[in-house]
Amino acid sequence: MIPLMIPKGEARKSRIQQTGSLDKVVSWTHQFPYAHQLWLGQFLGFLNIYDPDYAKAVYSRGDPKAPDLYDFFLQWIGKGLLILQGPKWFQHRKLLTPGFHYDVLKPYVGVFAESTRVMLDKWEKKAREQKSFDIFCDVGHMALDSLMKCTFGKGTSGLKDRDSNYYLAVSELTLLMQQRIDSFQYHNDFIYFLTPHGRRFLRACKVAHDHTDQVVRERKAALQDEKEREKIQRKRHLDFLDILLGARDEEGIKLSDEDLRAEVNTFMFAGHDTTTSAISWVLYCLSLYPEHQQRCREEIQEILGDRDSLKWDDLAELTYLTMCIKESFRLYPPVPQVYRQLNKPVYFVDGRSLPAGSLISLHIYALHRNSTVWPDPEVFDPLRFSPENVAGRHSFAFIPFSAGPRNCIGQQFAMNEVKVVTALCLLRFEFSPDPSRLPIPMPQLVLRSKNGIHLHLKPLGPGSEK
Repeated sequence: MIPLMIPKGEARKSRIQQTGSLDKVVSWTHQFPYAHQLWLGQFLGFLNIYDPDYAKAVYSRGDPKAPDLYDFFLQWIGKGLLILQGPKWFQHRKLLTPGFHYDVLKPYVGVFAESTRVMLDKWEKKAREQKSFDIFCDVGHMALDSLMKCTFGKGTSGLKDRDSNYYLAVSELTLLMQQRIDSFQYHNDFIYFLTPHGRRFLRACKVAHDHTDQVVRERKAALQDEKEREKIQRKRHLDFLDILLGARDEEGIKLSDEDLRAEVNTFMFAGHDTTTSAISWVLYCLSLYPEHQQRCREEIQEILGDRDSLKWDDLAELTYLTMCIKESFRLYPPVPQVYRQLNKPVYFVDGRSLPAGSLISLHIYALHRNSTVWPDPEVFDPLRFSPENVAGRHSFAFIPFSAGPRNCIGQQFAMNEVKVVTALCLLRFEFSPDPSRLPIPMPQLVLRSKNGIHLHLKPLGPGSEK
C-alpha cells in the first residue's frame, strides 16, 4: 500500500472559496496530473481529484459517505438521499426510483412548458427596453415554480399564503446555505445560530417544515376518502408527493412522515438551484455561438412542424440541442464540486492509495477542463458528444450528475427540463452576450456567476414557434 503523497507548494494551501479558485484549480491540473490537497479553512483538508481513473476508483463504489460538512443540511432537509448512507440510503433510493420512471416524467413536459411560457412572457416586456438583463433570477423563479407543481401539484399562480411563504422560504434557505458554506466561522452551530443569518435560517426552516408536514397530512387524509382517492388517481399526472406516499418496499414498509419530509425537502433543494444554473449557462453558451444557436433552433422547428408545443417523444429527437447542452455542462457543470468521505481504503490505478476516513473532493469543473482528458478544453464543441466521440471516451470523463451508485437520481428529470426550457427559449428569442458584463463563474453549492448572467434578447416575432 503506497500512501498518496502530494508535492509541497502552492496547491497544499489552496482554499476552496478563494476568488478565481476555479481557474486556479484548472491550472493546477497541469502541475498535479491527478489530484492535490484542498483546504476549507485551516483545519479541513480534502484530496481534490479531477482525473477519470481517480474518480472511478472512488465513485464507482457504493460505500463513500457524505462528509460531516453535509450535516449543515440536516436542519433543513433532514436525512434524505443526500445525507443517508448504508442500508437506509439503499432503501430510500430503491423506494424513490419509481418516481423517476419515464411514465411519471412524461406529463412533466407540459408542466415545464407552462412555467417557461410565463417566464418568456415576462422576458418579452424586458426585451422591449433593448438592454441586456440578468436572466439568472427569472430562470430560478421558473425552476422553483416547476418544482412546486411537480412536487405538490401546484404552482405560484393563485397560491394560498402558506404556499407563497413556502416558496419564499425555499429561496431564502438556498441562499443562506450557500452563505454558510462560504463563511468558515459559520460552520460552528453555536456561533451560527446566534447570528442574524442563523436566526433567519431557523425561521425559514420552520416555514418549510410546517408547509411540508401540513401538505403531507392533508394528502394522507384525502387518500383515506374513497372519492378523494379516485380524484387524485385521475389527475393528469402524479406529483412527487403522490409517488412517495405510495412507495412500499418488498415487505410493505413505507416511508415515515419524517422520511417523507426529508425526501421532499431534498428534492426541492437539489432540483431548484441546479436546474437554474444549468439552464442559465446553456443559454449563455448558445448566446456566444450564433451558429450553434441557429442550428438548434432549426432542429426544434423541424421537429415541431406546425405544432407549437413539445411532446415527450420530441425530446429524444433533439439530438443537436442535446449535444450543445452536454457541452455546456462540460464547461459549466451545474454542481462544480462534490465531497465524499471514505469508509474503506481506496486503491488507485497508479499504485497509490488512501486510508479509510479520508475526505475526497471531486472537482467536476476541473475534470471537465482537464487537457489530458479533453483536447482544447476551453473550446465549445458540441460534436464532442456525437455518438462516435462518446464511444471512445472514459466513462468517468464527463460526470455533470456525479457518478457511481450515488449519482443524481433526478438527472433524467433535470435533462428533460433543460431541453424543454431551452427549446422554448430559442423559439421565442435570439440570444446574444453583453460584452461589457460577461459572467464570472463562482463556485458555491451550484455554479453561479459573481455578477449575474446578462444577455441581450431579440424577440423573433409571431410564428417563430413554428
